[in-house]
Amino acid sequence: MSDLLRTPLFPLYSQYEGVRCIDFGGWELPVQFSGIQKEHEAVRERAGLFDVSHMGEFTVTGEQAEAFLQHMTTNDVTVIAPGQAQYTLMCYPDGGVVDDLLIYKLAEQHYMLVVNASNIDKDWAWLQEHLTPGVILTNASEQTALLALQGPLAVEILSKVTGTHTDTGSIEPFRFVQDAHVCGVKLLLSRTGYTGEDGFELYVSAEQAALVWNGLMEAGADLGLVPAGLGARDTLRFEAKLPLYGQELSPTISPLEAGLGMFVKLNTGPFIGHEALLQQKNDGPDRKLVGIEVLERGIPRPHYPIYADGVQIGEVTTGTQSPTLKRNLGLALIDARHAALGTPLEIEIRGKKLKAEVVRTPFHKRTRTSKTPSQGAEQA
Repeated sequence: MSDLLRTPLFPLYSQYEGVRCIDFGGWELPVQFSGIQKEHEAVRERAGLFDVSHMGEFTVTGEQAEAFLQHMTTNDVTVIAPGQAQYTLMCYPDGGVVDDLLIYKLAEQHYMLVVNASNIDKDWAWLQEHLTPGVILTNASEQTALLALQGPLAVEILSKVTGTHTDTGSIEPFRFVQDAHVCGVKLLLSRTGYTGEDGFELYVSAEQAALVWNGLMEAGADLGLVPAGLGARDTLRFEAKLPLYGQELSPTISPLEAGLGMFVKLNTGPFIGHEALLQQKNDGPDRKLVGIEVLERGIPRPHYPIYADGVQIGEVTTGTQSPTLKRNLGLALIDARHAALGTPLEIEIRGKKLKAEVVRTPFHKRTRTSKTPSQGAEQA
């Protein structure tokens, strides 16, 4: 896999005996370090540390930066203040999704966009195609590493290695500190998450990423912190019903079909895709993303067909045996007329149609004792 891209942390992977890397969108990334089940449980119960440095980071500056992003994305950029992050989407004119992303407001008319790794080139080209005077775009992806510390003990672990001027526990959901000091390194520290648990993201220069990774792993050793790979990242986000681009979102799946209408502000100024999405909302989406449970022995996988009354009405977008719940669950995009809770369905698995039904989502929702993140972008 020598022709694949590697993150600045790749040289550290070999120190973990059970690590297994795969080709993920052109990147050589760890699917697991010690086992997906073990890593999943660690994040739910203690904490896990993810290398997500393959993500893309763009900066948007200039006197027209806010207006440009308001035109390019579906959420309302004007409501966020410096130090605040926002989940949003970029759409095509027909309402299909270019990408889902996070916008960080660093200062007035100064933003950072965090985009999905497999979409970096496409997103960059899309933004450049619509660039207007008074806006400067910079691609900082290669210079930026990104670590994600996730789990109920994330605050305790991070507080061990954070400078005294930064109280990690006081950072609100979807807020960030630009000049936090972690493991003696100055970085941007945010609190969003893509696992359904509490957690932080650490945006650090590529050259200093290994120092921060090793410092966090040492600080969390006595609290059960483990390195976690893409496998656990996928099962965790799936249980929390957080979308993955290419599965729950795509050029042919709109935000409204995916249940992300709260991030589509149709009452603000027009953005690309506004007209199509307004029409879709007024008419009601023909399709809807729902949770399903297979009631017989069988695990749902992406693209498995879903039937109602003998007619195919959609397909699975993501599915697995839930590591937390030990149930065979899936997300499926189906005909909206069959989306009510409890609706009996059938799923075709290896040529056999098995009984299934529509169930409530998210499949896992942690008990919150204080304000915590509720929605993240793919960021994988």
